[in-house]
Amino acid sequence: MQLKINEIFYSIQGETSYAGLPTVFIRTTACNLRCTYCDTKYSYYEGEYMSFEKILEIVKGYGAEYICITGGEPLLQKDIHKLIHILCDAGYKVSLETSGSKSIKEVDPRVKVILDVKTPNSGAANSFLLENIDFSSETTEYKFVICDQEDLDWSENFCRQHDLSKKFTVLFSPSHGQVTEQWLAERILQKKLKVRLHLQQHKYIWLPTTRGV
Repeated sequence: MQLKINEIFYSIQGETSYAGLPTVFIRTTACNLRCTYCDTKYSYYEGEYMSFEKILEIVKGYGAEYICITGGEPLLQKDIHKLIHILCDAGYKVSLETSGSKSIKEVDPRVKVILDVKTPNSGAANSFLLENIDFSSETTEYKFVICDQEDLDWSENFCRQHDLSKKFTVLFSPSHGQVTEQWLAERILQKKLKVRLHLQQHKYIWLPTTRGV
């Protein structure tokens, strides 16, 4: 059994509530969206098919406890569910980063799912499947990348409409180079939003354009 993999690397998790933890990242190839702020456009097409055995061998070699499945869009490859199941059975703590444009219904319940809800100025507005809210668990995290005031207002309304902050961890992240961390932090405080300010730690440790971190 094989998956098309863009890269596998070992780094510090820069996002989600797992931020700061040494993590092995498995980045799959292909994405159905074209977000304006995407920093991994190379994952749209680059990659090679790897057997499950090869993937597991590489992962094991790093000796990490945490695994992050990311993309691209991992859920475009149906066999990703089988790999995730194997990783969970092996005792790894697994997180899955997905846009929410594909159903998470079949995702192993042991996985921490990160749903990156696309805002109006992401370039992929209205791509989120609302049914994914019903398939979410208490460990699911919702991420919103904020590009401007319109995105902030829209995200606030989306969270309120679906009562996300009472049920899940909600992350508001400033779009790199579009709004500052201070701008977003101040507005979260002014509006008394029940969300977590979410910064991409890896872009502060390394250069924002550095690949494989």
